[in-house]
Amino acid sequence: MTRLFRIIATLEGLSLLFLLFVAMPMKYIYKNEAYMHNAGMAHGVLFIAYIIIAYLLKEERNWSFKKYLIVAVASVIPFGTFYIEWKFLKAPENN
Repeated sequence: MTRLFRIIATLEGLSLLFLLFVAMPMKYIYKNEAYMHNAGMAHGVLFIAYIIIAYLLKEERNWSFKKYLIVAVASVIPFGTFYIEWKFLKAPENN
């Protein structure tokens, strides 16, 4: 489960960065909406997968609600999922 979460967290983080720093500037600065629909859809699906797998991981590892909430909120902050992966999943007590 942890390996799957790491993959989804990385993809979700990359999709958020692509959406914020490529697709949105293309739409609002250059008036080109070519990337918005696909980037938004991919990010939405990955976000939902991230939240569901985080919940399953919470149940598996007996995380507190506070820790789960931190993991969930990090998904809406740019670079947040990369921090969560480093902080909560790479620590020796979590492997």
